[in-house]
Amino acid sequence: MAITTVPGAVRAPGRPAPSSPAGPPRTSLGRKVRDNLTGHTFLIGAVLCFAVFSWYPMVRGVVMSFQRTRRGETTWVGWDNYLRILDDPSFWTAWKNTFYFTALALVLGYAVPFFVAILLNEFRHAQGYLRILVYLPVMLPPASALFLFKFYAYDPSDAGLFNAILKSLGLPTSQWMQSPEMTMPAMVIASTWMNMGGAVLIYLASLQNIPGELYEAAELDGAGVWRRIRHVTIPQTRLILALMAMLQIVATMQLFIEPLILANGAGAEDSATSVAYLIYQHGFFQNDLNGAAALGVIMLVVLAGFSAVYLRLTAKQD
Repeated sequence: MAITTVPGAVRAPGRPAPSSPAGPPRTSLGRKVRDNLTGHTFLIGAVLCFAVFSWYPMVRGVVMSFQRTRRGETTWVGWDNYLRILDDPSFWTAWKNTFYFTALALVLGYAVPFFVAILLNEFRHAQGYLRILVYLPVMLPPASALFLFKFYAYDPSDAGLFNAILKSLGLPTSQWMQSPEMTMPAMVIASTWMNMGGAVLIYLASLQNIPGELYEAAELDGAGVWRRIRHVTIPQTRLILALMAMLQIVATMQLFIEPLILANGAGAEDSATSVAYLIYQHGFFQNDLNGAAALGVIMLVVLAGFSAVYLRLTAKQD
């Protein structure tokens, strides 16, 4: 066998043949996946949960809102379900009641937790006990808390807690849930008491991050309590206040369990009918799942509009 040699290539005896030049270190996709396997596993689980329990129902609801199902047969009807819902007088009553409840909740249920948090932040002793006391109603099941209000606090007779307090003060008593004028304020009071604890803790965490030097400087300038709240506390917590306002609007516009339990659904003269309860009526009492889906899509669009406004305003603040 002939051995071919390359001219000019001289190799010293006993030395190995030169290897090819080493390239840059390779970063393979598989190595990246293995390094972040735990994180990817948790991420995939969360995405699947959202896809199955949140995104798919929303997409399915949008599709159903353009369909009509009769005797097991489904047909596409376009905008007919929306037009039928808009012609229903209960639709406008429900939206009026829902916006009224949201407005009252922003006046009472949004402002009260903030001032309670300011008050708790001023205490130097028993802070843990007071926080537990404020947060305790959140740990109660909502149905239990509402039944407590319905049969104990809002009893229309003089034996009811609120009527007993009014009578002791020499003020006229109220029929509460039996009165169309008092239905919404009564539901706002109950909802605020049930859900106030979580908001108070969030506000407390934000208040404790405000530098104490700002309050000391305000006191040296002669600022009183209200001026310190106006010029120090509110500006330093404006982003949290904006976020909580958005969450308050989204939560209160989905009003459902309060009218269902406190007002037995619609309430006196339809004073408690909300959009969410109207969806429940269409879906479970009238067997109109397509109309309920159309109502749900309308509510989704309205809440998405509020969310878009919030994101635009907070982007400007940032």
